[in-house]
Amino acid sequence: MTGHVPRQATGHLSARTAARTTSTGPEDGGAAQERLRRWRLVLGGDPADGTGHALSGRDAAMDGALTALYGKGGGTPRPGRDRAAGLGASAPAVARWLGDIRSYFPSSVVQVMQRDAIDRLGLATLLLEPEMLEAVEADVHLVGTLLSLHQAMPDTTKETARSVVRKVVEDLEKRLATRTRATVTGALDRSARTGRPRHHDIDWNRTIAANLKHYLPEHRTIVPERLVGYGRAARSVKKEVVLCVDQSGSMAASVVYASVFGAVLASMRSIDTRLVVFDTAVVDLTDQLDDPVDVLFGTRLGGGTDINRALAYCQSRITRPADTVVVLISDLYEGGIRDEMLRRVAAMKSAGVEFVALLALSDEGTPAYDRDHAASLAALGAPAFGCTPDLFPEVMAAALERRPLPTPDAG
Repeated sequence: MTGHVPRQATGHLSARTAARTTSTGPEDGGAAQERLRRWRLVLGGDPADGTGHALSGRDAAMDGALTALYGKGGGTPRPGRDRAAGLGASAPAVARWLGDIRSYFPSSVVQVMQRDAIDRLGLATLLLEPEMLEAVEADVHLVGTLLSLHQAMPDTTKETARSVVRKVVEDLEKRLATRTRATVTGALDRSARTGRPRHHDIDWNRTIAANLKHYLPEHRTIVPERLVGYGRAARSVKKEVVLCVDQSGSMAASVVYASVFGAVLASMRSIDTRLVVFDTAVVDLTDQLDDPVDVLFGTRLGGGTDINRALAYCQSRITRPADTVVVLISDLYEGGIRDEMLRRVAAMKSAGVEFVALLALSDEGTPAYDRDHAASLAALGAPAFGCTPDLFPEVMAAALERRPLPTPDAG
């Protein structure tokens, strides 16, 4: 099959395919019937599917859960042909459906179906009810939805919402913190390398490599004319990192990941970390970095975008440009003064600031973004690219060492 699959249909296809692979074995033992059964689960029972196969038991229950969300034909509803999805607007009915899909499908598929339910059926407001929050499969996208709703949350829901957000944040920290600290610490050590190290600070591997030409075969030894060592990074090297994060609605996942990474970096004594979020206003959340959940509930997803104003604030807080990395995380749809934004980036780079522009910090890759602004930043020596959470530690290490960034295009 070729051609473009509409974005609205991707969740349907993922879930139907999962149903095909996770359902029970053949009911009649015949290979032909098994094929018909599997295709029936994938196609969703449209009269035109040609299978003529009836489902029963667990298969029928799985198909019912999918039909409730995607309609009889699945994918994008077609007026006059597909009946509407059947979850209704009842919180108990939706809670039961959420419980059903968690029993039928793997977690990754459940998360896709939850997002589709929120987008297609307008269920976001039901997340304001505690029993709904307790039934959902928590992930980064759900956290973004909760953050966009938290101003409207009743008091009875806020504590449940915080517990859901905290679970996701703690899971992310477990996955990302150790590697981030190790990668960034290594970069700081290398940036502090000295040619006159103390004995305990000698990097023996690099020292040997640098002195191989001084090998004395008769003594079977190397005479090291030049020592290579590490500086005492934890005490003598102090880098400044400024995370400047767009909190417009399309950047929800990036805000979540940036808050987690900000908290991890802030826990390292050798780095001064500042976290700034912005839309048309600028909010400095640095004093809350010891708890990324507090950071997230201090954001306000949605609204416009004024990158220039945010960069002006960040620029005013830089005290040692040569030791500072500024990471702008934004899709670059600037609502402020474009030329002034670019002049500000150029001024920071001229002063010695290492400037990094990330179009997103998420698992989804590069989003829609302003290509003209991205090209202008690239011309200033600050290429803009989408970054996954797994790549971010390497990006930070390269920026701290002032070496070329590991952009996706660089392989």
